[in-house]
Amino acid sequence: MNLKAKIRALQPMIGSWITIGHPVVAEIMADCGFDWLTVDMEHSAIDYNCMQELITVIQSGGVKALVRVFKNDEVAIKKAMDAGADGVIVPMVNSASDARKAVAFTMYPPEGNRGVGLYRAQGYGERFEEYRKWLKEEAVIIAQIEHIDAVNCIESILDVDGIDAFFIGPYDLSGSMGHPGEFERPEVREALSRFQSACVRLNRAMGFHVIQPEATELKKKLDQGYTFTAFSIDSLFLGRSARRELEKIRNT
Repeated sequence: MNLKAKIRALQPMIGSWITIGHPVVAEIMADCGFDWLTVDMEHSAIDYNCMQELITVIQSGGVKALVRVFKNDEVAIKKAMDAGADGVIVPMVNSASDARKAVAFTMYPPEGNRGVGLYRAQGYGERFEEYRKWLKEEAVIIAQIEHIDAVNCIESILDVDGIDAFFIGPYDLSGSMGHPGEFERPEVREALSRFQSACVRLNRAMGFHVIQPEATELKKKLDQGYTFTAFSIDSLFLGRSARRELEKIRNT
């Protein structure tokens, strides 16, 4: 079963985030056992050339490579997909119209309106028909729900055909309510509850980015029914591990 089918079957899938634009980091992360890794083009200094290199390294490790594009933009999504990404994570999907745009920018006609190019994804022109079939059957599209406006119309977003999972960006969601990072505030918790209830009712895959590199925090989300979960980011794994072990030495 491919990644898209597993997501839609609500199988728990755990990935992580690549923000350090070096192939060694991607290679190490790809060797850790994640189901997928996302190259972050929104909140990092990674450019398009680096993005393609990271996609190649991740996939060579047998892991699916997604790209979080910098915005819901036709060119950004087209470049990520043409570079060979297994799918895209699209930020700030705040309406059904935004969700339909994300699908249209990813898919070829008649499902979408993405322009046709012959680059890495299409085997540099040698495997276009194979890619066109793959695109319809396996390409992954994830909509980020990270604004209170999206929560307020969540049912209409969940009804859009072509989106595989709906992914909470906790910092931006809480920030859109005036409380960035304050995830335990009653109004933030209530917004998350509305999202969860709608996904369960409509049988949609729901995702969450657990920022802290703590297994207990990830398990909480898995126990709440989140099936598409991102577990921290490369820089936090590195920094937290170094600080933790150094403190052990200094405190002995």
